[in-house]
Amino acid sequence: MAQKQKQVNNHFVTIKGTKEGLILNLDDNCSFDHLLSELETKLIHPSENQPSDGPKIPVKVKVGKRYLTEQQEELLHKIIYQKKNLLVDAIESEVITKEYAEYMKKENEITSVSRMVRSGQILKVQGDLLLIGDVNPGGYIAATGNIFVMGSLKGIAHAGCEGRTSAIVSASIMIPSLVRIADQLFQDEEDEQEYDGVCAYLDDEDNQIKMDRLHILHQIRPGLNRL
Repeated sequence: MAQKQKQVNNHFVTIKGTKEGLILNLDDNCSFDHLLSELETKLIHPSENQPSDGPKIPVKVKVGKRYLTEQQEELLHKIIYQKKNLLVDAIESEVITKEYAEYMKKENEITSVSRMVRSGQILKVQGDLLLIGDVNPGGYIAATGNIFVMGSLKGIAHAGCEGRTSAIVSASIMIPSLVRIADQLFQDEEDEQEYDGVCAYLDDEDNQIKMDRLHILHQIRPGLNRL
């Protein structure tokens, strides 16, 4: 009986006060029923450091590697809401959803396309784009990741189009009308200046797009070695 009581009284719930409010760390190894039982006990019988009245206190709930169903999240909200001055600000889990896992998988994939992008045409992909062909003036290519053109880039290229500042643009021959990385633009002051075998990247120091030879990529973007 004593052993059973000892197991029930484990510290499944720890409460930490911050300037922003409270953080509830919930053990991710115990059963959910034990978790609810201890949480309810601690909130119904708070310590002296947990006032029962006053303004609303935001609560961030961290559940570790535990996956919560919608019903379980509702139960947590209900128990915490019993304390009239507590308000659930967020429930954070280290478990990613299937949808997010699929999104990240696509973000790290390379889409290979063999074609010419003509004036007025648009080619946009999620993740990295490997284009085997030319981008004519007036053509537009975009990727949420990097752009690699095995041909002439004479149109517009937008890498990191959803905000990835580490993205790069490279081409066998670069005569771009416009290169964009995240929200930064590069447009050469000299019309139709040709760059052979170079890459465009966003410099971390001045937040400006720079052009340089391909051999520097392993220095400025070592993560590209995965390719």
